Amino acid sequence: MATRTRHAATVAPRLSVIVLVYNEVESVAPLHEELIAVLEALDTSYEVLYIDDGSRDGSTERLGQIASRDAHVRVVSFRRNFGQTAAVQAGIDNSRGEILVFMDGDMQNDPHDIPRLLEKIDEGYDVVSGWRKDRQDDAVRVLPSKIANWIIARVTGVRLNDFGCTLKAYQREVIQDVKLYGEMHRFIPVYASWVGARITELPVNHRPRSFGKSKYSLARTSRVLLDLMTVKLLGSYSTKPIYFFGFAAFGLWALALVFAAIVIIQKILPPYPYAHNNPLLLLAVFLAIVGVQFILMGLLAELSIRTYHESQAKTTYVVREIIERHSRGRDTGLSPSPRPSPRGGEGVDGRPTVRRIH
Repeated sequence: MATRTRHAATVAPRLSVIVLVYNEVESVAPLHEELIAVLEALDTSYEVLYIDDGSRDGSTERLGQIASRDAHVRVVSFRRNFGQTAAVQAGIDNSRGEILVFMDGDMQNDPHDIPRLLEKIDEGYDVVSGWRKDRQDDAVRVLPSKIANWIIARVTGVRLNDFGCTLKAYQREVIQDVKLYGEMHRFIPVYASWVGARITELPVNHRPRSFGKSKYSLARTSRVLLDLMTVKLLGSYSTKPIYFFGFAAFGLWALALVFAAIVIIQKILPPYPYAHNNPLLLLAVFLAIVGVQFILMGLLAELSIRTYHESQAKTTYVVREIIERHSRGRDTGLSPSPRPSPRGGEGVDGRPTVRRIH
């Protein structure tokens, strides 16, 4: 199925602003004017990438008009609505900047916060997450969101107050290999933390919705909690799943042992009940069998993980940079060990060489 490309720039900008749009025809024009005014004031090259998530209200045509007038603008339009996570993934895949800034197209995110995000990036942070400290939404949305954010922070260990805020800035190198599914877009800071990214949070201005209506539903909260289980499993046990299933098996076996001991004690004490009439015996046997199944599942998961990594030559580590001393001496005949492909230059005259791996 062919994909039409109406505009293609040749020079990669430093900054990519990725705007997620779904049925926001009234918002796109005023948002674009405000956004461009902010970006033009920055002393940096930029592009604006609109991800149209299958809009049916005329947003696609309005964005096409904007792109035809502004060479900084590109539009990626989906054939149907695939959801916010797919839109974020498309933004990562189709942007070209070194720094990626995401924002919603409903005008609730303030473009004037972008320079503040970039200041934090320039300070050395890899991820700057917006925090809607004074959130302008109904309580029916805010309260479940706060509960979900508290749970996510405790489970993942990434201490952010607002995982759901779209307004975030990323160094491309920490998220370029991320693959998102389900409702995983809100967990991008967690993915970045797995590769050692420096993460900070910045309070941002959250504005009341001016046009249209929210696409949020309470069903999303339950999906987020299910995705959280996946993230925890991938983050803590992606290279050692036998630990996850093994610890569960040990716990079940411990319970089975306790129940079996109770059955024996009850058997030798009055009124001397028959063991086969004691439901605890059946429960102990059941838990022991389930524990064995957990161990077998862990072994199968170990085989799958090894196949996944080795078939694609994936490493179980991430290199930030390689620092080495360049020697001008004669060749010793030793072959260098394989190294990741660097982007840094070669050192001369015995000076250290820093190879930055992106």
